[in-house]
Order: sequence, then C-alpha cells, then structure tokens
Amino acid sequence: MEQEDFETRYSLWRERLGEASGRWGGVEICAVTKTVDASVVNHALECGVDLIGENRVQELRDKAPLLTRPCRKHIIGQLQTNKVKYLIGLADMIQSVDRVNLAEEISRQAEKKGVVMPVLVQVGIAKEPQKGGVYEEELVDFLTRASALPGLSVRGLMAVMPKADDPEDVRPYFRRMRVWFDRLRDHPVGQARMEILSMGMSHDCLIAAQEGATMVRIGSALFGERPHR
Repeated sequence: MEQEDFETRYSLWRERLGEASGRWGGVEICAVTKTVDASVVNHALECGVDLIGENRVQELRDKAPLLTRPCRKHIIGQLQTNKVKYLIGLADMIQSVDRVNLAEEISRQAEKKGVVMPVLVQVGIAKEPQKGGVYEEELVDFLTRASALPGLSVRGLMAVMPKADDPEDVRPYFRRMRVWFDRLRDHPVGQARMEILSMGMSHDCLIAAQEGATMVRIGSALFGERPHR
C-alpha cells in the first residue's frame, strides 16, 4: 500500500469515527497490524498512528525491532499462558485477559521483572466460547480477583462481537458493554479502573463508536484485506 493511500484511509476513518462517537467525546483507533509487513506499519506510524494491536505474540516479537518510530503495542488476541513471559517489557497492554490462570501468570511474570502490567478484561458478551471472554454473571468476581493481583493493573473491558451481515444486529451487545463499563466505573470493583472500553472492528466500528467505545480495533479498514496465514 502506498503511504498516500493509507494516509487518506486513516484520515477518513478518524473523521467518521469522530462523528459517530460525538456524544461520548471521541474514540481511539488501535490499528490492527496482524499480517501487515513492518514496512507498511512504519508508513502508518509516519501518518500519525501511535497504537498498534497484534494477535500473535511471535509476530509482535518479530515486528517490534523493525519499527522505526515509537508506538504503543497491544496484544489483542487470545493468549496462551506459556507466551506471557515474552510480553513483559514488550507489550504495553494485554487486552484479552479472560481466565484466572492467565491473569495469575501475567502477574507472576510482571512481578519477576518488577513491573505492573496494564490489562483489559475480555468479556464474552455474546457467550461465544470459541472467542473466549468472561461471562457477565462472572464478571464482578473475576474483576475482584484479577485486580487484587500485584502484577496487574486492570484498566477496562474488551469484547469481540459475533460476526453479522448487518452490524445493526450486534448493536445490543455494544450497548450492554457500555452499560457494564459505566456501572463499573461509577461503582468500582476491587482495584479495577474503567478507563478503556475496547470494542468494534472494521465491519462494526461505527456502531461501536455510536454506543460508547473508547477504543476500536481496525485492520482491514486501514490496510485493506490481507490473506490469512
């Protein structure tokens, strides 16, 4: 992709998302760089992107040394506990914390390095087991346990919505996520802080912005469709 093409797309999406999220005060773009070459990511950084999201730990490890500008790096995909040790000091946030043993391992590895790892708790708002996520009825208990871990700093919630031909079909899930976010922000659970509500991807990010996302994760909308590996 030419730099000018990306710059045009990025500017357009910033404008569209800003309009969609007007009542909420704006939304941040996490540029999903899964399968995107480092050279293309570097073009994106030159165009103003300062937050990227990677699904796979190894891809982030391979790509990070090739980036020519500083940026925040988030892990947004399902995470195996045996990969956690590679992320401490590399990723700035893990968005997909969805199980107690994962939260405990992140805390353990962070403590070993004397740091506190910022995380989001992934909520299985549609109860799709293949996507992971803490179910609503377990969320308060999970937040209590996770936020008590010394190596973790819970900063908000994340969700992956069901695929739908019409994004309007998933609007109720986005709305429920915002209800949870507001409730937990106004009535905190444990040490959890509600600063980020990460939801919405390329096909439904405008609906997410309208319903109160503070961050959307978009890849193909910015970089174009890419072949799956």
